Amino acid sequence: MNSVRTTSGRQIEAFHESPFERKSGRELQRVGVVDVGSNSIRLVVFDGAARSPAYFYNEKVMAGLGQDMAETGRLNPRGVERGFAALQRFAALAEGMEIRPLTCVATAAVREAEDGPAFRKRVEKETGLKLWVIDGEEEARLSAQGVLLGWPDAKGLVCDIGGNSMELAEVDGGEVGARATSQLGPFRLQQVKGGKEGLADHIASTVKGLVKQFGKDRERIYLVGGSWRAIARLDMERRDYPMTVLHEYRMSVDDVMKTVRWIAGNDTDELRKRVGISSGRMELVPLASQVLAELVRGFNPGELAVSSYGIREGLLYEQMSDRLRKRDPLIEAARFTERQMARMPGFGKRLFQFLLPIFPGITPERSRLMRAACLLHDTTWRAHPDYRAQACFDNVTRANMAALSHPERVFLGLSLLHRYKNSRDGNPMEPLFALLPEDGIRDAEILGKAMRFGAMFSIKDPSDAAELVLDSKTGRLELRLSPAGRILMGEVAQSRFESLCKSMGVEPVVRDA
Repeated sequence: MNSVRTTSGRQIEAFHESPFERKSGRELQRVGVVDVGSNSIRLVVFDGAARSPAYFYNEKVMAGLGQDMAETGRLNPRGVERGFAALQRFAALAEGMEIRPLTCVATAAVREAEDGPAFRKRVEKETGLKLWVIDGEEEARLSAQGVLLGWPDAKGLVCDIGGNSMELAEVDGGEVGARATSQLGPFRLQQVKGGKEGLADHIASTVKGLVKQFGKDRERIYLVGGSWRAIARLDMERRDYPMTVLHEYRMSVDDVMKTVRWIAGNDTDELRKRVGISSGRMELVPLASQVLAELVRGFNPGELAVSSYGIREGLLYEQMSDRLRKRDPLIEAARFTERQMARMPGFGKRLFQFLLPIFPGITPERSRLMRAACLLHDTTWRAHPDYRAQACFDNVTRANMAALSHPERVFLGLSLLHRYKNSRDGNPMEPLFALLPEDGIRDAEILGKAMRFGAMFSIKDPSDAAELVLDSKTGRLELRLSPAGRILMGEVAQSRFESLCKSMGVEPVVRDA
């Protein structure tokens, strides 16, 4: 039986069996997690590659358990009924998906309300779901681990805002450091006395205490929570940002302050409709904006980054061995996708090795993108030939992949686009290309055309058919053919090799090895 250890040292039952030690360690049984928060209650069922889990099922109900709790000391009655109905449904769904037991975690509202124990007992009696109530520091730790699942090299401060509380945790070197909880959740702030001045003073003094505890001038603050994501989506709208993927979206301090003022100066209902934020979430945005502005002033971070991963993903990370945690989430996701969707799983690794001589001195950052592209190069083959290039680009730029910045998404998408098509002119996603510098666009095109050639040159292993040799002094790319390669080097292969050389600005040379 596996367990989760709380900050007080108490162990709580988490998963009936570890899902991470099966087969190669990359496969994951379906695992259900329920997060009972102060504002929302969510069921997530994970499936897929263990280090980069896919979301098999994801449903959220904005129950509002913690609304008015700061004033009454009790869970919101309407929220209790909505929450109970949601948990009944989630239990039934889990049974239908044969997922038992669910890991159910409850945070600020249930742990602080005087009727929280009664709510827990009712849920367990009538649904069979056992709610594990965690303290604020444990909530901060699990949220930080969720960030580490998506950002293995995360360094900075994780800030998770819920309805009734806000948690902070340090992350560095794959470890979670100091943690703290505060009463800066929007529901609680709604009850602060003294009008606007009283609210501003309360937020400022609370943040000042947190800055004293953690220190300022952080390289990065990782933002976890629905209210932060809503503000980030509004920041995208204000900036006319071409991509709407929130995970790994970056904001500067200046961006944040401009967006906070922009939200305050506009009709929130109109803003909500423009970007599709729910009314329940939008109601909390103005207060969350005030908190975010004070965090920026107090901590003075280099940048702010949005994480879609939090406490639910942190529960999965809790179960991972150190060996699994050290794996690259992007490569694991690409391997899983290749295994499930490619015509010849395993060819991507051989393609990568064949093409590597074209890229001397490649950086580790670019090498991992090249490796991922080779693994994904054949995963949209079922799409209509006229739309494969577009499908490749769309799949990567919108995919639920971790450890992938927005510019890296575009680089990967462009390389896969050119895997199927020489030209990118007229592509409807062209505004996204602006997220890459010109040399990045050129490198993505070269990688794409290299895959376009290598993928059709040989079916089994292109290295058995030829060797690529780049001579930068003479400006020549040689394709040195084996006897088998001479047979495979047909007209289409020749044309694609020449197209690759043209993009590289080198002379194509084909000769026997």
